[in-house]
Amino acid sequence: MMNPMIRFVKQLSGKLSTSMYTSMAHQTDAASIAFLRQLQRDIKAKDVLQVPFSELKVTVVDLETTGFYPQKGDKILSIGAVNMTGYQIMEDETYYSLVSYSEPLSEHVKDLTGICEAELAKAPPLEQVLKEFYQFIESRPLVAHHANHEKSFMQHATSSALKLNFQHRIIDTSFLTKVVEPRKDLITLDDCCNHFGISIEKRHHALHDAIGTAKLWAESVRLTQQLGFSNLSDVYAHLAKIS
Repeated sequence: MMNPMIRFVKQLSGKLSTSMYTSMAHQTDAASIAFLRQLQRDIKAKDVLQVPFSELKVTVVDLETTGFYPQKGDKILSIGAVNMTGYQIMEDETYYSLVSYSEPLSEHVKDLTGICEAELAKAPPLEQVLKEFYQFIESRPLVAHHANHEKSFMQHATSSALKLNFQHRIIDTSFLTKVVEPRKDLITLDDCCNHFGISIEKRHHALHDAIGTAKLWAESVRLTQQLGFSNLSDVYAHLAKIS
């Protein structure tokens, strides 16, 4: 379980500092695994579907990867995330890390992401990054654009690096955009952001894309509430009727 002193500081401050995340990431393996197992129990005990949208706490996440198929050897290069409550983005609660990778990158990936091999050579290993990331997100559900990409990589990475199952609920942004714009063919993140007038400072950078996705989620939550939906359960029931 989480160190009692860290839990106490968190209760006082409402958040953990970057230095705390780093120090916790260097806990003994036994302590880290104990924390992660307790986290999984907490996730199973939560029912986020009934939480009012205005109170729903989520972490919006984005991954940059070498490709699309973790089962075929593609790897995570970076993780970016930001916390939200309702449609409020917690700009001081962000996470970003590159992930160690020793093989040559394709020119396409280097051009797309701006990530270079020298940076990856100095980055922390996947196991450490995942431990930090799980300390950051705790038991909050995740939100991502085209969430199957993030889900498949998180499942594979968590299993291979930590020998644990990926338990977090992960929600695709399209879950709400289908409700608020049912007649629009909004597919890519660029499509959605252009439609809602959202700008992203640096595309294909995991943290900047996560923040852009968070803005998209915030707008979708606001409009979903205006349509009379109170929580995720209401939306699930609506989508089940029209599918």
